[in-house]
Amino acid sequence: MYLSILILPLLGSMVSGFMGRKIGVSGAHLITCTCLILSSILASVAFYEVGICGSPLSIHLNSWIDSEFLSISWEFLFDQLTVSMFIPVLYISSLIHIFSTDYMSEDPHNQRFFSYLSLFTFFMLLLVSGANYFVMFVGWEGIGVVSYLLINFWFTRLQANKAAILALTMNRVGDMGLSIGFFALFALFGSIDYATVFSLAPFMNETAITIIGLLLLTGAMAKSAQIPLHSWLPGSMEGPTPVSALIHAATLVTAGLYLLVRSSPLLEYSSTALLVITLVGASTAFFAATCGLVQNDLKRIIAFSTISQLGYMVMAVGLSQYNVALMHVINHAFFKALLFLGAGAVIHSFADQQDVRRFGGLINFLPFTYTAMLVGSLSLLATPWLTGFYSKDLIIELAYAQYSFSGTFAFILGSLTAGLTAFYSFRLISLVFLTVPNGSRNAYLHSHEANLAVVIPLFILALFSIFFGFVFSDLFVGVGTDFFGNSLFIHPNNISIIEAEFSLPIYIKLLPAILSLVGASLAVFLYHNTPYFVIELTETSVGRKIYTFLNGKYLFDVVYNNYIIAGGLKLGYIISKVLDRGVIELVGPYGLSNTLTKTGINIGKLDTGVVTTYSLYITLGLLSLLFLVFAPILIDTSLFSEIRLVIIYLAALVFVLSPSSFG
Repeated sequence: MYLSILILPLLGSMVSGFMGRKIGVSGAHLITCTCLILSSILASVAFYEVGICGSPLSIHLNSWIDSEFLSISWEFLFDQLTVSMFIPVLYISSLIHIFSTDYMSEDPHNQRFFSYLSLFTFFMLLLVSGANYFVMFVGWEGIGVVSYLLINFWFTRLQANKAAILALTMNRVGDMGLSIGFFALFALFGSIDYATVFSLAPFMNETAITIIGLLLLTGAMAKSAQIPLHSWLPGSMEGPTPVSALIHAATLVTAGLYLLVRSSPLLEYSSTALLVITLVGASTAFFAATCGLVQNDLKRIIAFSTISQLGYMVMAVGLSQYNVALMHVINHAFFKALLFLGAGAVIHSFADQQDVRRFGGLINFLPFTYTAMLVGSLSLLATPWLTGFYSKDLIIELAYAQYSFSGTFAFILGSLTAGLTAFYSFRLISLVFLTVPNGSRNAYLHSHEANLAVVIPLFILALFSIFFGFVFSDLFVGVGTDFFGNSLFIHPNNISIIEAEFSLPIYIKLLPAILSLVGASLAVFLYHNTPYFVIELTETSVGRKIYTFLNGKYLFDVVYNNYIIAGGLKLGYIISKVLDRGVIELVGPYGLSNTLTKTGINIGKLDTGVVTTYSLYITLGLLSLLFLVFAPILIDTSLFSEIRLVIIYLAALVFVLSPSSFG
C-alpha cells in the first residue's frame, strides 16, 4: 500500500505522457485525477496508521551503490514526518489536477501538462519518503527538472524561457552546496542513511556539524527561496496558474523546509547553524513583505507572500521548533493554494488580465471567488481561529520566548512582517474586488463564475484554510504531544514551547494580531476611500526612491547581473582565450606534437652534405666525450655527478635547435 502512494502518480504521468494520443484529453484528465485521488486516500490511511497509531515503517527494495564502505539502498521510510508531508502534497495536487481540467481546457497540450503535474507530485513524494539523503536527492533533482518543464510550459514565450532557466540555474547553486554537504556527511559519518547519521551526530565535532548544517542550508535556501537565492520565485509566475499553485503551496518550495526539518538531529548540535538559519529566515520574511507592498501583478503579490511565509518557516527551524515549522508548512500549503487558484479563477474570467490596477468592483461579478480569496487572505495574515493563526503567531511568540539576540531580532521582524502582510493582502482584495471598476467594459460583460471543476477545489481548500489548524494544532504543536516520536529531535535545552504558551505577557501575544488588523484596515481605507493619497506619496522624490528600491526588489537582480554574472562571463572569456587556447595548447598535446615536429625538421637540416661540417660535429663529439671522462679530475663533481649528463644533453639540444647554427 505504501509504495502504491508513490507509484500511482508516476503511473498516471507515464500513461498521460507516453500514450497521450491514444487516450485523448479526457482520458488524460480521468487517469491522472483518478491516480492522484486514490493516492490521497491511501495517504490518509497511512497518516492514520503511522501518525495516529504511531507505527512507522521502512521498506527496503534493493541495493543501489555498494562501493567499499559506501553502501546506499533504495529504501523508503514512512514515519510521522513523511505522512504529515503526504497530506498537503497529495490533497492539494489532486485539487489542482481537478482545477486544471477546466482552467487548461483551451490549451492544445493537455496531456503533456497533466503528465508533468503528476510527475512533479511523484518526485515530491519520492523526496519526502526516501530513507537516506541520496534517495531524497533523486526526488530533489526530479522536482527541479519538472519545475523547469512546467514554468517553461508555454515555451514559445521568451519570458517563460528566461524564468525557467533562472529557476533551474539558481537551484543549481543550492544543489552544489547540498552535494558538497553530502560528501561532507559521508566523510564524517561514513554513511548517508538517516538512521546512522542521526544516531552518531551527538558524538561528532561541532565545527564539522556546523559546516554540514550550513551546506544543507545552502540547498534549502535555493529551493525555499531564501535571501540571497530567492529571485527565481517571482519569475516562476510565467507558468500557468495551476503550476504556480503547485510550486508555491505543496511541492518545490517546501522541499528545502523538509530537508531542514528532517535534519533536525544534526542541526540541534550546532548553535551557529541555527543562529544563521534564524537570521536568514527573519530577514527573508521582512524583505519579501516590503517588496510585496508595491507589486502590481496579481500573481507576483501572492508569490512574495510565499517567500515571506517561507521566511517564517525557516525562522522556526532556526529557533529549534521543527514541529511548528512543519505545522506552518502544511497550514500555509492550503491557504496559499486557495489564493493562487482563486487568482487563476479571477484572471481566467477577466480576459487574462493580471495587473491589479486594471481590476476593481469584481465582488458583484465573482462573489464566490471573492469569498474564497478573502478566506485565504484572512488565514494568511493569521486571523485568530483560522488555520494560519495556529502556527504563524506561535512562531512569533516562540521567537520572543528565546530571550536571546536572534530571538528578539526574529520577533521584531516577524511582528512587522505580520502588519505588512495584512497591508498587501488587503491591498490586493481592495484593488481587485472592492474599488471602482478600472477594467474594460468588454471584460466586465464577459466576467462570470467558473464551473464546478473550479468551484469544488476552491470550496474544499477554503474549508481546510478555516478548520485544519484548529483540528490538528494540538496534535502537531500542542504542549506535551508525542505525535512526531523519533522523526523530529529538539534538544532539551531548546524547548521553549511552555514558555511561549503560558508565561508571555498578553500584549506580546496580541501584538501580531493588532499589527495585522492595523495593516488590513489601513489598506482598505487607503485604496477604497483615499486612493489619491498613495499616488501623491510616490510623487515626492523620497517616495519615488523608496518605491523604485522596493519595486526593484532591493536591486538584487541588478547586483547579480552587473557584478556576479558579468564577472563570471569575463572570467569565462579569460579562461577560454588565455588558458584553453593559450597555455593549455602550448603545453598540451598540440604544443608537444608541434615542438617534436619542429625539432625533427631542425635536426634534419644539420645533414648538409658538407665534409667540413661533419668534421666539426666529430670534433665537438670528441670534446664532449673527453669532458665527461675527465670531469671528476677537472672540477668538484660532488654536486653535479648525477646531473652532468643532463647538462651536456641540454647544452647539445640548445646548440642543435639554435637557428644561428644552421647558417
